[in-house]
Amino acid sequence: MSKLKRFTDSLPLLMALSSCLRHVCQNVGHPLRIKQVFSGLASDKVCGLTTKKNGHDKSWKTQHRKISSHLDPDLSWEESLSDMVTPLWRIGYEEQLKRKFVEQKNVLQKLASQLKELSKNQVEITQTPEELCCTLHPIVPSCYEEMIHQSPLNSCLMFYDGGHWREIIVRTNRESHTMAIITFHPQKLSQEELYVQKEAVKEYFTRGPGAECNLTSLYFQESSMTRCTHEQSPYQLLFGEPHIYEEILGLKFRISPDAFFQINTAGAEVLYRTVQELIQVEGNMVLFDICCGTGAIGLSVAHQVSRVFGIELVEQAINDAKWNASFNGISNCQFYSGKAEVILPQLLSSLEEERSLTAIVNPSRAGLHYRVVRAVRNCKLIRTLVYVSCKPDGEAMRNFIELCCPPNTQKKLFGEPFALMHAIPVDLFPHTSHCELVLLFKR
Repeated sequence: MSKLKRFTDSLPLLMALSSCLRHVCQNVGHPLRIKQVFSGLASDKVCGLTTKKNGHDKSWKTQHRKISSHLDPDLSWEESLSDMVTPLWRIGYEEQLKRKFVEQKNVLQKLASQLKELSKNQVEITQTPEELCCTLHPIVPSCYEEMIHQSPLNSCLMFYDGGHWREIIVRTNRESHTMAIITFHPQKLSQEELYVQKEAVKEYFTRGPGAECNLTSLYFQESSMTRCTHEQSPYQLLFGEPHIYEEILGLKFRISPDAFFQINTAGAEVLYRTVQELIQVEGNMVLFDICCGTGAIGLSVAHQVSRVFGIELVEQAINDAKWNASFNGISNCQFYSGKAEVILPQLLSSLEEERSLTAIVNPSRAGLHYRVVRAVRNCKLIRTLVYVSCKPDGEAMRNFIELCCPPNTQKKLFGEPFALMHAIPVDLFPHTSHCELVLLFKR
């Protein structure tokens, strides 16, 4: 089991950003809500922000809801921040792993129960003494934790209430290069007024007190919607470099402001190695990396397989993936931008060679579109599927059922069902209740 490292070295930058952002909003006349902050390093047992202990042993999810609903005025701001961002920090890490393991076991028991109801004779289920649908391996710990900090100076929580400053997302890498992305609701401001706000932010972070944050790049996005892509509302670079870079498993990756990249770099390496072990990489393998982001998983195994096809909705992420392949001297990868439910069937139909295919899917919390599941299920050449789920008890459960259920003409699921063989939890988020689950399906 990996030994956790301390994350207190990242605290000064976090404190500086928190203080600076509150100050800059006061200067421009609006409060600012800080939604997400960069990943740090975890401690051996409990968070090093404070030595205060808590002996309560309640469900972490109950604790999280209680902590999130109000803040104890007797706590220091460091303790309040820790409670909001990493609600399990008062619990020893070994105990966290035990609890997360139980949560993932419950997911597999629930899935086994639902699969049994479909058809005892038609669905292949691995029997275990604990009535799991497959073998559940020991949890894999990670070395970093995600820190999310929410400022008390909220604004624009509800669009109809007005306000402008919405959130700041801060991304950092192992070399401490830092990209900040400010999201701003324009409301009815003129272009001249917007220009004034952008110049004020730029001035503050380059020459004012915010300069101590030493940002590598600062982006500004005007957004009147909950989420905007770069195509809908471009990310405007106020100063600095257009990208940050990170190294994983010996490869260098370029990251754009809206491109998905695991927030926990050391944990991501554990995750990708786990995926490699499950798919049992072979030289003649053709791999489909669905929801590939910047191409990290596919590129990490490209030198061991014949070809890699990556599919991702975000166009900037695909541009990053192509750059990453070129920079790292990888020529057997092709990346496609668009909806996986549209591109995947086209790619599958274009393959002329009759060989077994392997697919890796790493979707958002919403799971896979049903057309993607249908395309995978109905492609007889896909014999191995690795599903990386950040919320296996959510919509992904529906995907699992559709992959394993008997053929269903109503849902247009004609292919041979998959059997769930292994499930490995990977702890990317110490001191929180979140946990990735990597599932291996075969047929």
